[in-house]
Amino acid sequence: MAIRDVNEADFEEAVANGVSLVDFWATWCGPCKMQGAILETKIAPAHPELNILKVDVDENQNLAAKFNVMSIPTLLVFKDGKVAREFVGVTSPDEIMAAVQSV
Repeated sequence: MAIRDVNEADFEEAVANGVSLVDFWATWCGPCKMQGAILETKIAPAHPELNILKVDVDENQNLAAKFNVMSIPTLLVFKDGKVAREFVGVTSPDEIMAAVQSV
């Protein structure tokens, strides 16, 4: 499954079923670009079954506030619509996959 952008209107439906990895980020954030590259080059190609979503915090401030995103990048792992794990800062591919596989 490709990485896709979501917003407040389609977020709930996007994370409702199964496991989803959500990247809260911003275009001006250097560490977010590093995290995005990890998702694009390491995680998505190796795990096409994983639902990977991106939320631009500047465009979706209410959504970021709902999940208490105070620093970016923040990764949230959802299982059937509920937050199962959270990572703040650039997270390694091994840590991400261990979290996704453990939920």
